[in-house]
Amino acid sequence: MTLAPPPGYLSLVPDGSTSPPLQTTIAILGAGFAGLGMAIRLQQEGIRDFLLLERASDIGGTWRDNVYPGCACDVPSHLYSFSFELNPNWSHVFSPQAEIQAYLQDCTDRHQLRDRIHFDAEVVQATFNEDTGRWQLTLADGRRVVARFLVNGVGALKDPRYPSIPGRDSFAGIAMHSARWDTSATLDGKRIAVIGTGASAIQIVPEIAPKVEQLTVFQRSAPWVNPRNDRAYSEVEKALFRRVPAAMRMHRWGIYGQLEVRHPLVFTRETAVRRAVEWNIKRHIRKQVRDPELARRITPDYPLGCKRILVSDDWYPALARPNVDVDTTAIREITPTGLRLADGREHEADALIYCTGFTVDEPLGTTEVVGVGGQSLRDYWGGRPRAYLGITMAGFPNAFTLLGPNTGLGHNSVVLMIEAQIEYVLQAIRYVRQHPDLDWIDVDDSAVERFVAEIDERSATSVWQSGCTSWYLSSEGFNTALWPDSTVRYFQRTRTFDPGLYRRRRRHEPARANSDTE
Repeated sequence: MTLAPPPGYLSLVPDGSTSPPLQTTIAILGAGFAGLGMAIRLQQEGIRDFLLLERASDIGGTWRDNVYPGCACDVPSHLYSFSFELNPNWSHVFSPQAEIQAYLQDCTDRHQLRDRIHFDAEVVQATFNEDTGRWQLTLADGRRVVARFLVNGVGALKDPRYPSIPGRDSFAGIAMHSARWDTSATLDGKRIAVIGTGASAIQIVPEIAPKVEQLTVFQRSAPWVNPRNDRAYSEVEKALFRRVPAAMRMHRWGIYGQLEVRHPLVFTRETAVRRAVEWNIKRHIRKQVRDPELARRITPDYPLGCKRILVSDDWYPALARPNVDVDTTAIREITPTGLRLADGREHEADALIYCTGFTVDEPLGTTEVVGVGGQSLRDYWGGRPRAYLGITMAGFPNAFTLLGPNTGLGHNSVVLMIEAQIEYVLQAIRYVRQHPDLDWIDVDDSAVERFVAEIDERSATSVWQSGCTSWYLSSEGFNTALWPDSTVRYFQRTRTFDPGLYRRRRRHEPARANSDTE
């Protein structure tokens, strides 16, 4: 269902119609954490001339789509939430998917954003018009939008990545990706093959293992899994948080400090702390898995932090169950009845579950973004997505990306990064709006290149580039996903918008002309 636009707005109309497109000052793509956070802060700043374009029929993004058994956040909930919308009622330290989705629904309703959201509105093309200084958006169904500012809040964890294994479409049983879980499927009493050992696998396997006949995890590399130490918040704690918000904020700051200290202690190439944590996890494996051969197979052979560190209290006990096996043999092909392995074995299965992550190297999905001079953002990025502070790209004026290149985190809450970026974008929009002679701003190429060089220099001494492969790295081995420093440093960098790093197009100047001074 597509909601009616707010009063005073034109209706979205099909392409080719004689009616004009919808006009707005700010178009926000996506209604997950990033898009909703941007909308709330705009509204708090008194800016109401915006809309959100959401390709699905509900808000939530990742937390709408991932409904697999055991789905929960691996960052404590009191930190995985907006600082301007704290929730005293989280049920657990690590709250489940449904509770996080309910939180986002509540934020949407509390700030009366639903009349600003157009659902089933997938943007397939966004083109910058240099003559008008406006972004022209085309939706999948032909509707059109014209906006002065474009904010991309779709994030990278949206489109499932399936393994490139021959015969995938031939399987006759139940087959589903963790991010596209079929809630109508019945797995009880069946033979299950789980492909992958990432964040979703370590949550799914313990949930379904007690109910199925046989479960085999096909592992390419063993993950480092820290104890989660999850617990429920008591009613006394929740009452304290409701009545004394300062106590809730102190609790939040305490979680932040515990996570933030991990960056210098774990994510550099060689530290005594990291070696101590590795030793402790290996000891934890030996205590929970009595079979020496299984313990050997599920013990990582690469440095802690080189890939995403996972948290679970029941992953290793689940793997030790008599009806669960871990197979490290490569899969040659998928057959109608199961899997054919590289050693020639046939593995029969009633259901295949793909826990193989997302297409993080295609953060735009199917959206084609075209900037100054007809430059495609996909071509501009090539194999190396890049943006100044992960937010602005040269040649794409008045356009901003939330959780863009090199702004993910391996040690803390990405909601912190989203909020820092939102504040930076607010400053940039405010700057343009406060200068009536300006049409648009466009970050200078040199600022982007200096930022990329800094990222490469800092990443070179990190554990991420110590020899293992992960989704953090591009095909050329560059870190294009994570921020290689503390969040404190990122907050400092985004605290103040510097117009000196941006080219400015004044009104009535010829198209493509840039002015470098005010």
